[in-house]
Amino acid sequence: MTGERDERWRTQWTYDVMRGGDVERGRGPSRRGLVAGAAAAGLALPLTSGSASAAVRAGAPGAAGREHAPKAPEVSEAPQAAGSLQPYASYWFPDSFPEGREPDPGAVWRSLKSWRPQDDADLPYNVATVPLAKRFTPVPANPTARAGQARISALVSFAGTAGNPSQGSSNADYYALSHWAYLDELVFWGGSSGEGVILAPNAPVTDAAHRNGVPVLGNVFLPPTAYGGELAWTRELVQKDALGRFPLADKLIQVARTYGFDGWFLNGETDGGDSALARQFADFVQALRKGAPELRITWYDAFNADGRVGWQGALNDKNAMFFQRGTEKLSDTVFVDFRWSASRLASSAAYARRLGRSPYELWAGVDVEASGWDARVNWDAFVPEGRDHVVSYGLYRPEWTRRSGEAPGPFHARDDQFWGGRNTDPSAPAGPGSWRPAARTVADRSTVTSVPFASAFNTGHGTAWYEGGVRTGDAEWNHLGLQDRLPGRRWARWADDGGGTFRRPAVGFDFGAAWRGGSSLLVDGTLDHPVTLELYRTRLPLRAGTVLEITHRADEGSAAVTVEAAVAYAEPAQAGGRPKFRRLPVRTVRTLRAADGPHGWVTSTVRIGGGPGRTAYALGVRLSAPGGNPVRWRLGALAVHDGEPAAHTPAAPSALQIAASRGTGDGTAELRLTWKPSAKAVPVRHYEVHQVLPDGQRRFLGGTCGTAFYLPALRRTSGEPGTRLEVRAVGELYTASAAAAAVFTW
Repeated sequence: MTGERDERWRTQWTYDVMRGGDVERGRGPSRRGLVAGAAAAGLALPLTSGSASAAVRAGAPGAAGREHAPKAPEVSEAPQAAGSLQPYASYWFPDSFPEGREPDPGAVWRSLKSWRPQDDADLPYNVATVPLAKRFTPVPANPTARAGQARISALVSFAGTAGNPSQGSSNADYYALSHWAYLDELVFWGGSSGEGVILAPNAPVTDAAHRNGVPVLGNVFLPPTAYGGELAWTRELVQKDALGRFPLADKLIQVARTYGFDGWFLNGETDGGDSALARQFADFVQALRKGAPELRITWYDAFNADGRVGWQGALNDKNAMFFQRGTEKLSDTVFVDFRWSASRLASSAAYARRLGRSPYELWAGVDVEASGWDARVNWDAFVPEGRDHVVSYGLYRPEWTRRSGEAPGPFHARDDQFWGGRNTDPSAPAGPGSWRPAARTVADRSTVTSVPFASAFNTGHGTAWYEGGVRTGDAEWNHLGLQDRLPGRRWARWADDGGGTFRRPAVGFDFGAAWRGGSSLLVDGTLDHPVTLELYRTRLPLRAGTVLEITHRADEGSAAVTVEAAVAYAEPAQAGGRPKFRRLPVRTVRTLRAADGPHGWVTSTVRIGGGPGRTAYALGVRLSAPGGNPVRWRLGALAVHDGEPAAHTPAAPSALQIAASRGTGDGTAELRLTWKPSAKAVPVRHYEVHQVLPDGQRRFLGGTCGTAFYLPALRRTSGEPGTRLEVRAVGELYTASAAAAAVFTW
């Protein structure tokens, strides 16, 4: 597949093929154009990586031999390091490097065979810490969504191979994936012959996915020779040592376990091998499976039993040896190339069954990189309506919904349509056009199963940072590890029984104000009928003292909004059924009353327990306005707990150190910070880093789920000789611990 333009487009494809593509937003030729051009030229089109060359930058963080010596916790040395301290997601070649060329700009060539965790200075910044959550499947939101049949994999390029920041960045323009409820697997897509062909996921993506129960796979991309691929890399990957073991399989296992992600997508597309190499590749996959049975393996339909590359668009005798060997499972799933047809998918499903495997372990590739929801897809070939699904499907590059340079709000509005349909209502999902959104096809899942539970509707990026409704950080940012568990059904809106047709108010994430984090939930429109907005499907065990807290406000110009909590104590009897909500009065809010708290935010608490053995199956809010007038109502936070939030405050971290620093001019410096984690008596959701200003106010600098953080630009204030930095642990209810502190001296 195609991706952002880099040197490969200029050197590896003919001019005629390139002319077949359409270039948009600085991207390379679209897959549609390349298919047309390749057909005219008689060429096969591979599943190529979409990674671009990283922007040119100084230094080589994480390169072998580079050291960042720890400094005393209270004082740092004067910045002296040469080159940026920015850590990036790790990438490697199997062993040897490309012959006759230099690394792409910003890339550092590394050998996986020689990688050792103790030598990796970037490792603390790349380790994911959130465990993979367990999920349940609620009754589907509509009759066409199926449980237990087709699932969805997504191959996503969050940035170029050499340019995936380990700890987010100071930019709100980011693919903040949030529709985890429909995903069964995420592949951290990347790799290129000029940077590295093995890519490990960064920590923020893995932490966000794990919070929502979605496993994350790194990518092994052995490129076609047309993209600079060298068959030597395939041979190095599957080489055996003198004892018949596979050293690189052991390395892939070690990387996944060390970094905290869940497995590997194996994409062999370098042609020129033979059947002996194919058998050794299958042996390699078998060794990977036996060495780490807990890891997931997805095989891409390219490399065949004869050792040659030939995309089948099916599971058949040419590639089944990498999926199943006798009675032994090798790969968990197979990504079926885009050359599939209805007959090929039907035969693939039958083939999987003959092997004793589920047909839903096959991903039929759906390419949305260039056209998004305008892509031409034969949906009935794999997810027909009215009969059982045939196979699952894999979305290639759904980050199409992001437009470079665009604000976060429009991105999320478009993303909600991509996953939920043009009406952004999963109870009746359809379109745009002939597009079948995920909500129409697969049952959503949820991880909201325990108390306490809280969400501030933080999407993992923003144009500012808020705490208690007050802006404490003015810079743009992104860090998916800070993303909350967000509503899975965007956006189920119900009129009262007997209301007939009604105008659904617009619902979506808004970045103009927030209670905590970078965003809040905004309901904007006319309430000609009271509307119940469903937020979460849950399995929350309740006690007599369990309460629901919501923090909300009415924006300037809004009519008064009467708010009631909506709690369902049973599931609907059938798919598409409306939950039977119990309404619990909260309060009426009017425009920005200063007496109600910072910028008009109020927190209302209602008891939702009532006795042992009771369970909350859905949470929402019911909104009404006098006379059906237009409203702009914000939901800033929602929390469920059994007692005082202070009881869920974690212990403070300790031993905050400035591990490395470098002056960047104009009174700024970049820093690497490390600290020791909090004691485990109370779980830590994430850590937050602040700068203490001379007047005692705190400025938010960032956050992470781990115990190491990179600051790209610490700003000196009023010529101060030293800047105090503080790190706090934040619990599930957003109560923060005492601070660990250090001073950076200028």
